[in-house]
Amino acid sequence: MNFNDIFKSSFLENMTSASVFDIVIGLTLALLVGLYIYFVYKKSFKGVMYSQTFGITLVAMTLISTFVILAVTSNVVLSLGMVGALSIVRFRTAIKEPLDIAFLFWAIAAGIVLAAGMIPLAVIGSLLIGIIIVVLTNRKTVETPYMLIMKYADKTSERNAADFISQSVKRAVIKSKTVTKDLTEVNYEVCLLDDNTDFINALSAMDGVQSAVMVSYNGEYMS
Repeated sequence: MNFNDIFKSSFLENMTSASVFDIVIGLTLALLVGLYIYFVYKKSFKGVMYSQTFGITLVAMTLISTFVILAVTSNVVLSLGMVGALSIVRFRTAIKEPLDIAFLFWAIAAGIVLAAGMIPLAVIGSLLIGIIIVVLTNRKTVETPYMLIMKYADKTSERNAADFISQSVKRAVIKSKTVTKDLTEVNYEVCLLDDNTDFINALSAMDGVQSAVMVSYNGEYMS
């Protein structure tokens, strides 16, 4: 049987569309799972700037995946058209956090599995994935580093400030040093002894030190 024989037969007439009950159940469960994914994203976010629109996108992606797969599984002609239409879609939005990619695939996969009728797999799988992500992202395995940016005028100030920093923090590593004619800027990666940051006030008040700034550092450059 070739492709023409399929269309000459009653193959298309035997295709059954999804019932209203299946559609309502599928989209309702997709909404609940999407909201759960959104909740996990909100609780596990550790980036610089939280995006509420991305969380809403996760809910929408779950719903969209569900009703697209419901349509594909019920009509072979529509499925062929969707394959052609979706093949020209291109996404240009940059993903800022690597974990965001996992959330996007999770939302799409949950919608597909729900539309396929594998409700226990979608629910249990989503619960386990959410628990694992929350536990791993909230587990503190390393000390939180900070970037200390200091500007001073001469070598004496540099030596005194370096000695003071080494005594005030647990660890201090020079990451960069910029020297100009009248000013020198040094960037340290430091780990604090505790949550007390009063040593920055004393550091900025030292002779020769023009400024001292400490910012949170997560491995990405922040200007």
